[in-house]
Amino acid sequence: MSSVTKRKTHLIKPLLGLDYPEVTHGKGIYLYDTEGNEYIDAASGAATANIGHGVMEIAKVMYEQATRVSFAYRSHFTSEPAEKLAGILANYAQGDLNWVFFVNSGSEATETALKIALQYWQERGKPEKNHILSRWMSYHGITLGALSMSGHIIRRRRFESLLKDYPAVPPPYCYRCPYNLSYPQCKTACASELEQAILKIGADKVAAFIFEPVIGAAGGAVVPPDDYYKEIKAICDKYEILLIADEVMTGIGRTGKMFAMEHWNVQPDLIALGKGMSAGYTPMAATIVSDRIIEVIEKGSKVILSGHTFSGNPQSASICEAVLEYIEKHNLVQNAKEQGERLLMGLSNLEAKYSLVGHSRGLGLLCGLEFVRNKETKEPFPLELEITNRIIQRAFQKGLILYNAAGGINGNSGDAVLIAPPLTINRVEVYKVLTVLEEVIREISLELKNEGLLTNRSIS
Repeated sequence: MSSVTKRKTHLIKPLLGLDYPEVTHGKGIYLYDTEGNEYIDAASGAATANIGHGVMEIAKVMYEQATRVSFAYRSHFTSEPAEKLAGILANYAQGDLNWVFFVNSGSEATETALKIALQYWQERGKPEKNHILSRWMSYHGITLGALSMSGHIIRRRRFESLLKDYPAVPPPYCYRCPYNLSYPQCKTACASELEQAILKIGADKVAAFIFEPVIGAAGGAVVPPDDYYKEIKAICDKYEILLIADEVMTGIGRTGKMFAMEHWNVQPDLIALGKGMSAGYTPMAATIVSDRIIEVIEKGSKVILSGHTFSGNPQSASICEAVLEYIEKHNLVQNAKEQGERLLMGLSNLEAKYSLVGHSRGLGLLCGLEFVRNKETKEPFPLELEITNRIIQRAFQKGLILYNAAGGINGNSGDAVLIAPPLTINRVEVYKVLTVLEEVIREISLELKNEGLLTNRSIS
């Protein structure tokens, strides 16, 4: 008998051969396993569980909708939950972003935005505008279209032969500015690079530019300088290029605004949503589209050539509506702003105290720490040392869940974590997160120093 047939599980997990604890339940920012261990979910799973775990109001809505209808195919029916949810999202979104296409995941949401952008130009009589531009140090999803738009080198590597070469623009990564400049003296050279990329390809061939307002999994909460998006918007308008905001991670209150783009008062042409829209209570995501795009298609083919079996599912739509009501009722967007400021202040203190922490950053409750071998030179650790995994595993042993954001520097180095707890977190819980996190950093710092891997001392 082969070794494969002797396995105790039939479930394919993220890392084959690794024993994972079995979760039993969750409440608020906490999760519990079969051994009775308690974990602070300081990652909201994957920056998803925005309203925390075990919210009974949501469970009640699940049951009530299931007693009416859980599924109806979008080609046969619309439904009250889907109509209401679309209206709520359109009301939240800026300007003329008034149309909503429902899908199942963030990857599908960004890929649907890609398809709509291409279709828009086809129906405008400009089918040659079929190239999407994106940034390096970005992640837009794991489907082939979404991965083609992603500048996450590690995730691209295995499937490179199947992918388009869409990443072409450097990220607004001030901590490691590719031009060795500082803002504002740099005059946002990273934004100006978009214009150069457009001119190299030809503006008549570029359909859209996609970006994460705050870089998440690929970089660890990298926030751009203040003028960056206004310049990006001006460049796209100049060359008739659609602007796609990937708000899968940043949307629905995560950064202290309903949509992260509100921080810069810049309206994109399309928005991809996911994660916090359902807060993990159901698989659901969406692409929000502007009036001017829909008007062109409505006058032409009248059909958005995308869709999935479960698109606009009434069960999921009712759950998402309940999640959004819960966020409003408990003022969680404002709480994300306030507790995010408190969290970021604590992370800044860790940066000042420990030489292992090269940079702390974030917006609202999407925060990150970047770890370096040498603080003065910003020298990163080689990726094969797996410093990020070491930190995450130590934190997990202490009951603190963090999110991996390693490999952002050319796919060969760069250690970072995301700290993105549920938007329900309170002051006391923020300090609990920071206390455990400091324990981890202190222990790992000492170990790395003893191993000769940390090359400079604390600057505290």
